[in-house]
Amino acid sequence: VQLQASGGGLVQAGGSLRLSCAASGGTLSSYAMGWFRQAPGKEREFVAVISRSGGTTFIINSVKGRFTISRDNAKNTVYLQMNSLKPEDTAVYYCAADREGNILAKRSREDGGRYEYWGQGTLVTVSS
Repeated sequence: VQLQASGGGLVQAGGSLRLSCAASGGTLSSYAMGWFRQAPGKEREFVAVISRSGGTTFIINSVKGRFTISRDNAKNTVYLQMNSLKPEDTAVYYCAADREGNILAKRSREDGGRYEYWGQGTLVTVSS
């Protein structure tokens, strides 16, 4: 499956962006889907994950209440709605697909190595 992330851009602090991750060459509903980010000079960081059906989500504490992950399996697309953006949210954001879908285990869902497919990343820059 190929993943295409989009929706990044430059936004002022307090603003909003919605990232999209569109899948082709496969059925997105077969995968748990995650979002990761990598800030300049930092390691890649897990942000959020959503189960195959969309019924279960997990999100890191630093963005809880500001970011929401969702999916539309009919459109083969996963979203990351980002509100109240802060300069520290500046990063390249990647979507990723996990066929096993064991997202209940924290170590599993946050381990990028468990995700088989990755999008190319979309840059989010938040200015202060």
